[in-house]
Amino acid sequence: MPSLSTPVPELLRRLVPVLALLLAVGCAEPPQIRSASSGETLTVQNGAVASTDAWSSQVGADVLVEGGNAVDAAIAVGFALAVTHPSAGNIGGGGFMVVRTPDGETTTFDFREKAPLASHPEMFLDEGGEFSAEVRHRSHISVGVPGTVAGFELAHERFGSTGWARLVEPSVQLASDGIEMTADLSNSIAGAVSRMEGRGYQASVEAFSRDGVPYEAGELWQQPDLARTLERIRDEGRDGFYRGETADLLVAEMERGGGIITHEDLEIYQAVERAPIEGTFLGYDVIGMGPPSSGGTAIVQMLNILEGFDLQAIGHNSPEYVHHVAEAMRLAFRDRAAHLADTDFAEVPLDRLTSKEYAEELRARIHPDVAGVSEVSDIELGVEAVETTHYSVIDSDGMAVAVTYTLEGGYGSHITVPGAGFLLNNEMGDFNAGPGITDESGLIGTEPNLARPEQRMLSSMSPTILARDGELVGVLGTPGGRTIINTVLQLVLNRTAFQMDPASVLQGPRFHHQWLPDRITMERDMATPELMSRLEEMGHTVETRTRQGAAHSILIDPETEARVGVPDPRIPDATAVGY
Repeated sequence: MPSLSTPVPELLRRLVPVLALLLAVGCAEPPQIRSASSGETLTVQNGAVASTDAWSSQVGADVLVEGGNAVDAAIAVGFALAVTHPSAGNIGGGGFMVVRTPDGETTTFDFREKAPLASHPEMFLDEGGEFSAEVRHRSHISVGVPGTVAGFELAHERFGSTGWARLVEPSVQLASDGIEMTADLSNSIAGAVSRMEGRGYQASVEAFSRDGVPYEAGELWQQPDLARTLERIRDEGRDGFYRGETADLLVAEMERGGGIITHEDLEIYQAVERAPIEGTFLGYDVIGMGPPSSGGTAIVQMLNILEGFDLQAIGHNSPEYVHHVAEAMRLAFRDRAAHLADTDFAEVPLDRLTSKEYAEELRARIHPDVAGVSEVSDIELGVEAVETTHYSVIDSDGMAVAVTYTLEGGYGSHITVPGAGFLLNNEMGDFNAGPGITDESGLIGTEPNLARPEQRMLSSMSPTILARDGELVGVLGTPGGRTIINTVLQLVLNRTAFQMDPASVLQGPRFHHQWLPDRITMERDMATPELMSRLEEMGHTVETRTRQGAAHSILIDPETEARVGVPDPRIPDATAVGY
């Protein structure tokens, strides 16, 4: 595991609370922190963190050992990932947090990016009135007002038990002292630098390479500009980002590149605490994120549909199982496109979409061995980038936190704020292309998710917590664009309907259907000739992909109540750390 460089005075400061606790209880042995890498599982009795890299998981575990709670640790992990996982970890993007307290209270924090005040539904059309993918996804216009810093501060105000500065400081150190490049991180950044050069983003090239030469595995990568930005956030909270020097630098880059975010956009941004989407499945409680995330709603809807089938009798990942689950996916994604959007701007029939009664109507439309048909004339779904990241935290008291956040595309807009060292998102591309624009290429123009001032764009992020009979069962989530929803669905099914052990819950192969394109995609390891042939006989079109998701999760052992951290084996650097 890569090491986290910690100066001796800071290390001593960190150890004081731990030593005091040990003396108070008369214990001579310090807590034993252990870790598990990709392909392994971590079983501990107290607190655990599972994320996409070792540095960030360690930062969160340190907070837990010192007595911080799961929200404290989640905030620290989020800031650390802004340094160590630049393709998706961020302070220039946004996301969602789902929280369950030890007494069963549940809530969520929405820090999804917002459309700037100058936004409008036709903003992605060129001078000739034609849709421009370049403007929508690869320009300064594609940047939404970032929400991560405001969201973390709101969660800290509500639940934090550790000082804010303590939670941000590890990320400052990581950026200032540097991290040793892993092979996976080096390869990822090398590809990004090539794109940054091609788009003329010199500040990004300088931040992520040495004069255009990518860092190689084993080399030290330092980010001094990002360290100074994180210092301002450490010392001033949200004002260290949304006002003052950081805001000035961000707005200057917007003006230079033709973007539309202003100082007013930054100052008025607010994260929101919202009620979760909650459902039940086979006696389990499913706690997820509501709009502007579509994840919680769609997952509950699909589980309601599938609850009426005997899934165990059908057989896990049999052709009939894939057919039934894919048909539930098809129907839920049709409703997602038709109805879901930011509820501050659109009427969304959440009660109906998540009701058992409506699920009965949808279930009746599923033929036992004939694929349904997704009409092109209905609703198309556009592109949603897969580069997001998810992490899970449980503390020793049983507080659970699921966080999924993103820059949208890998490395977001690829635009680094000069002098501030952080990447900006390209989340505006998650708004619909324009009024009435729906075609066979995958564009969608339905009304609810059009760009409007201060509206939050629709998302598929699905941080999810499972409970049963008042007891915590697990913390789940994943990146993956629209596949996020269906990956989390399958994690829930693996744990609940099939009672799989934690490792098997994560290792199981995954598949996806999203209404349109009208096809099932599945991981190659799953796609046997027999399975594909039978599904095609039913009328399905089947394609394969290398992998789906990166679901770093923590599950509770029902017999011992131990926390079992499972870094997704698909991600080489993924790590769970706990004690």
